[in-house]
Amino acid sequence: MKRPLWMVWGALLGAAVALWGSSRLAWTTEVLRHPGTDVTTVVSRGGGDSRPLVPLAVLALAGVAATVAISGWPRRILGAVLAAAGVGAVVLAVVGGTDFFPWGRILAVLGGLLMVTAGVLLVRFGAGMPRLGAAYQRTDVDRPTDDSDHEMWRALSLGKDPTTDER
Repeated sequence: MKRPLWMVWGALLGAAVALWGSSRLAWTTEVLRHPGTDVTTVVSRGGGDSRPLVPLAVLALAGVAATVAISGWPRRILGAVLAAAGVGAVVLAVVGGTDFFPWGRILAVLGGLLMVTAGVLLVRFGAGMPRLGAAYQRTDVDRPTDDSDHEMWRALSLGKDPTTDER
């Protein structure tokens, strides 16, 4: 099940780049007319107006590390949180207005959809994905049941003489 893990990593990294890039692009322009002065054009970027695109990008990057570090139900909960954040990014991009600068909104929608995809993959396949340090964990199945050396050391730990037959 390593393929879904790589797909989640790629989707989250792509979402982080798209959301960060979207925050740097122009989203709207506003023309201000002051009596007696020239017309001033104000360009609003995606990171302005208290839009949380950069924090969502950081959340996507943190999701990459958390995906590897946790497993089981916490990983599925992480997937639900990432999917909800992705929906939030899409809503931020769609709600608003249409103007001459659609690329910031398009990138935000793309980043949000990538986060939703990663979240759905984590919810669906999260339990079967590899985990950090899983190769070093010992399972109960691998333990030998008739290891005489182990029994001898256990007898020594209990304060008995393992060389005698009274065990």
